[in-house]
Amino acid sequence: MDFEAVKASMPSLVPMVGTLSIKFLELDERTAVLQLPDQAAFHNHIGGPHAGAMFTLGESASGALVLGNFAEHLARVTPLAVEAAIQYKKIAMGPVTATAVMSRTAAEVLAELDSGDRPQFQVDITIADQDGTVTGEMFVVWTLKPNR
Repeated sequence: MDFEAVKASMPSLVPMVGTLSIKFLELDERTAVLQLPDQAAFHNHIGGPHAGAMFTLGESASGALVLGNFAEHLARVTPLAVEAAIQYKKIAMGPVTATAVMSRTAAEVLAELDSGDRPQFQVDITIADQDGTVTGEMFVVWTLKPNR
């Protein structure tokens, strides 16, 4: 798995990552940490990051994990988000960071796929401000759809 290639390609593969200037802080098999810089163009009515930008940050962190873990299998499967939910816990101000964690290992998901089932797996995401205060929590449920 080439996680450096995922970091380099995400802004072009997922144009919203580039539009929002999302930065990669960490990416490995189990965790992705991405940051949304403080940008006035993406503020809400109280001067913090817009809810949609925070959702995009979290979903992008989950997508980076999925792409990093399953990129070498894209000839046979297409990863798809099938469900997502977010809870805004506190007012966010300034840059925010999303930390996404896989609920299952890639090996477990691939074993399910290889057994003939269409796997689903959850990625849990915490969004926090510069001080580490959790401002949001979300999850994205993904599937690997076999290519025809």
